[in-house]
Amino acid sequence: MKIEYLDATLLKKLFITAANALDDNKELVNSLNVFPVPDGDTGTNMSLTVQSAVRHIKMVEDEDVEKIASAAAKGSLMGARGNSGVILSQIFRGFAKGLKGNEKIDVATLANGFKVASDTAYKAVMKPIEGTVLTVARECSKKALELKETETDIVIFLKEVIKHGDITLDKTPEMLDVLKEAGVVDAGGKGLMFILKGALEGLTGNDDVLIEEYKQADLSKDSTDENIKYSYCTEFIINNTNKDVNNFRSEISSYGDSLLVVGADDIIKAHIHTNNPGIVIEKALKLGELTDIKIDNMKYQHRNEVIEETKNDKKEAKKYSFITVAMGEGIKNVFKDLNVDYVILGGQTMNPSTEDILKAVDEVTGENIIILPNNSNIVLAANQARELSDRSITVLPTKTIPQGISALLSFEEDLGVEENLESMTEAYKEVKTGEITFAVRDTTIKDKEIKKDNIIGIFDGDIKAVGTEINDVSVELIKEIVDEDNDLITIFYGEEVTKEQAIELSEKIEEENEDCDIEVIYGGQPLYYYLFSVE
Repeated sequence: MKIEYLDATLLKKLFITAANALDDNKELVNSLNVFPVPDGDTGTNMSLTVQSAVRHIKMVEDEDVEKIASAAAKGSLMGARGNSGVILSQIFRGFAKGLKGNEKIDVATLANGFKVASDTAYKAVMKPIEGTVLTVARECSKKALELKETETDIVIFLKEVIKHGDITLDKTPEMLDVLKEAGVVDAGGKGLMFILKGALEGLTGNDDVLIEEYKQADLSKDSTDENIKYSYCTEFIINNTNKDVNNFRSEISSYGDSLLVVGADDIIKAHIHTNNPGIVIEKALKLGELTDIKIDNMKYQHRNEVIEETKNDKKEAKKYSFITVAMGEGIKNVFKDLNVDYVILGGQTMNPSTEDILKAVDEVTGENIIILPNNSNIVLAANQARELSDRSITVLPTKTIPQGISALLSFEEDLGVEENLESMTEAYKEVKTGEITFAVRDTTIKDKEIKKDNIIGIFDGDIKAVGTEINDVSVELIKEIVDEDNDLITIFYGEEVTKEQAIELSEKIEEENEDCDIEVIYGGQPLYYYLFSVE
């Protein structure tokens, strides 16, 4: 059947089927991470970003194409997580701009939307890199502009755009050496293609259930706990298990959303928002013993937050407020000791959204707010929050936890904003960060052969050490980092490392680095056995 126009109802359906297609394939996108580390989260970040767009679309009561596209843009903007999510939100934003003034969408309008989407995304990135989702988006828009001259059927139009997009995606390893070396295509580009293919499925599929779901959806715009679909935030660790992580993830995925399931050695760590925590826990018990079980009623929390905000609407003003992002109870406490006003729980595998950062901004009272993302994949979301807020915000682009700590240690309350930012920037650029984690797949990077579950040491964006013993790899990594100018090594040990093991490592490192002071601090960070700060 030929389709020459998209109306509001059909556009809604396309957004839903696109979101579903990406969500169904997010783990595949995650697996395309260049480094074989357990924090490949491009698919998760993009999926959560699109899901936020869908939630905002549900609030649109009017059957208006422009309003639906604008709602998707706003939803994706607020829900954007990670660099891939922020870029995707800019694609949606540009797409909405390209549709302005149209009551329904034909091929020419769609092509214009694709073009403005690509242009907007490119402008949002300071240094665009070819071989990424930006390249795929641009090439899709080029093909769209070419097709609009001769094609009027939107189905054929989308099929041809997708075909060209897939060809471009397959070429990304030739554009970026890191992709070629890892043997993968660009993860963000793959995610974008799933979105386009999902939209096409919405056009060609006969299932109208999704449209009925929209008609029956709660369209309330009020910020009440009724908008919380799943009530219970459920977290736990399964110990002494050799079961497959992916199978368990699939088994519980139908019971909720915001799902994160990761495995290391003989444990599985899980996080899910669900209405059936008992069922999820019961399934987990079949795999092994459970520890660190935490179940929070998010509706109850929301009501209390509203009450607290009402009680505390007058907060003490101050000159500076700090917001930082961290994972691990120990690291959170370190930041609190350094007078950080608000610590956003997040980092590797759990990048906070733009909205999460804006909520933190609302909670602090400083005349000048300084945000330390402590992760390269959070900087864009932090900058996006800064642009959306009318507060005086500076994003200090720290990319690691040690950088964030070093920056805060150099802060002086009595100095002016510019002086502090200058000294904090100088401080965080001086610190060197090492990370110890495990490989999630076999690969070869810069002639280093890496096997799944190998321990890997990372410094300055490169895998510098590979082995089978955590402390042996740690000692090897420190050799790569420390030079004659360094005199302090701080070891932050993670949740899977005991204090005794960390002290044993510190003694080994001290033997090799007699001129350095060694500090051992509990970090409690997941997935990364150790973080090293070298100054």
